[in-house]
Amino acid sequence: MAGAPRLNVARKPLGEFNFAMSLVVRTLSEQIFNIVREKIVSGELTGGQSIRQDALASELGVSKIPLREALARLEQESLLISHPNRGYFVRPMTANEAEEIYDLRLALEPTAVGMAALAANDEERAHAIAALEALDDAANDHLELVAARNREFHLALTRPCRRELTMQMIERLQIMAERYIYKHLEPAGRGDRAHLEHTVLLKAWLARNGKRAEELTKAHIIGTLTDLRRQLEID
Repeated sequence: MAGAPRLNVARKPLGEFNFAMSLVVRTLSEQIFNIVREKIVSGELTGGQSIRQDALASELGVSKIPLREALARLEQESLLISHPNRGYFVRPMTANEAEEIYDLRLALEPTAVGMAALAANDEERAHAIAALEALDDAANDHLELVAARNREFHLALTRPCRRELTMQMIERLQIMAERYIYKHLEPAGRGDRAHLEHTVLLKAWLARNGKRAEELTKAHIIGTLTDLRRQLEID
């Protein structure tokens, strides 16, 4: 007597199954990373605040594994601090950190912008124009995107310098500066001033006036740091 029919199910090798599961965890971890990062950069999670992992996992509907991966990565991004037996805390914003970030930007960014202004091709020039338009759109309608769009605009002005190591360092500093960008834009009128500075800078960059673009970048960074010094000392 023939037995019951068996389903013809192709079984994945264990290694392939583990890889697929790992990919799912990494994808979920990336989503968690972006959500929590936005909460920190926007100030929804404030400096010194404890990250309650149970509550956060419940809020996001995720397990602890991808959450821990995301939190570890946020610590690498200098947005969180971990303490043994106490967990993760939001890294406070400080005048000293702002000073260091913006001093390093001054050491790298103006020169890179000047070089990029001379080296940019038509596609890169079009990308810089589009990046400023995207930043303006965010400033008008999506304030939560302003810091990220600001970062992309500044990176669009530096990438054509064709210096890979320099760009890695500049991008890292731009990421670390995002919380300070939000802070800087809090007072009324700062957004309008930033728009004007960006517009004049882009005009010089598109004209391939490397020296002028370098000078304007330096002035823009110094102006932002000067404002932040006052704001962070008051806070």
